[in-house]
Amino acid sequence: MYNSKIIGLGYFVPDNVVTNDDLSKLMDTNDEWIQERTGIKERRHVIKGEDTTTSMGVKAARIAIERAGIDKDDIDFIVFATLSPDYYFPGPGVLVQRDLGIKTVGAVDIRNQCSGFVYGVSLADQYIKSGMYKNVLVIGSELHSHGLDMTTRGRAVSVIFGDGAGAAVLSREEDTEKGILSTHLHSEGQHAEELSLIAPGMGKRWVNDILADNDPEDESYFPYMNGQFVFKNAVVRFSEVIMEGLAANNLQPSQIDMLIPHQANLRISQFVQKKFGLRDDQVFNNIMSYGNTTAASIPIALTEAWEQGKVKEGDLVVLAAFGSGFTWGSAIIRW
Repeated sequence: MYNSKIIGLGYFVPDNVVTNDDLSKLMDTNDEWIQERTGIKERRHVIKGEDTTTSMGVKAARIAIERAGIDKDDIDFIVFATLSPDYYFPGPGVLVQRDLGIKTVGAVDIRNQCSGFVYGVSLADQYIKSGMYKNVLVIGSELHSHGLDMTTRGRAVSVIFGDGAGAAVLSREEDTEKGILSTHLHSEGQHAEELSLIAPGMGKRWVNDILADNDPEDESYFPYMNGQFVFKNAVVRFSEVIMEGLAANNLQPSQIDMLIPHQANLRISQFVQKKFGLRDDQVFNNIMSYGNTTAASIPIALTEAWEQGKVKEGDLVVLAAFGSGFTWGSAIIRW
C-alpha cells in the first residue's frame, strides 16, 4: 500500500491590504475591538476585476506544481475546495483544468467551507493510497470580499474574512513511515444554520421570486454566524479531532512539531494551544495578516510555515479545521 506525500506547496494573496482602520471608515468598529475579539490586524481583499476564486487558485497551483518538480500534465486529478465559486455551476475544478492547460483529468469540487482543504487532502490521500492516482492537486481558494455586508450591520462577520488561495501537490510515496499517516472527518448538520449563507439557494426560493422581490433589507444574501455558539463548538471539536488523529497513530500531543490550525479566530488557536500544552513554536498562526480565508487558510499557513523553515523533514505536522456545516477534520502528517 502506498502513502501520499505533499511534494509541492504554494499560495497567493491579493496585494490590496485592508487594515482594521480602513474598515472603521466603513462601519462602526475600531482596531482595538477587532483585535481583542479575533486577533486580526489586516486582511487582503481582491480589487474587483483583477482576480476571482479560480484565478487565485490557479496562481497558487502554478507555484505548487513548480515546487513539486513535476509538469502540469503529471497531475492526474484536481480537488478544489471553496465556498465562493466563480459560478453557481460549473465548479472551479474544471476551470483550473482549463486555465492550467492540463489534460482532461477528473476534477471535483468540495463544499466543506473551513474544513474544505482537510477534506480535500483526505480525498486525495485515499485516491493515492488505492493506487488510482499518482499526483493529485488540492486547492483551497476563497473570495469573500465581494459578498460581505461592509456596514455596521454586518461588522461581526465582515471584519473576519479575507481573500486568498493555497495549493498542494500530493504524490505517491513508497515509504509508508512518511507522508499522510491518517485523516479524520466529521459533520454535524443539526447546526447547519448557525454559520451559513442562505441565499441565493434553490431551497429558499426561485430566482424569479428573488428578482421580483428585490428586498434591500433581505439579509439572507450575507453570511450569518452565531459567534459564541460557533466558538464553543470549535474549541471542543478541534481538541477532539486532534486527539483522535494522534491516538490513531499512537502519538502524544508533546510529539507534535507543528500544528497548523484553520485560521478562524486567534483566540480559538490560543485556547487549543493551551489545552495541549504546546509552545508558541509548535503552532503556526497567520490570521493576524490575512484574516479567515476559510478553505484557503490551512494551505496558506502550511506554505508560509514551510517557507520559513518551521516545517522540516521528519516533523510531525498536524492539520486541524472546524467550520460551517458543522464540519471538522484533522490530518496527521510525517513530513
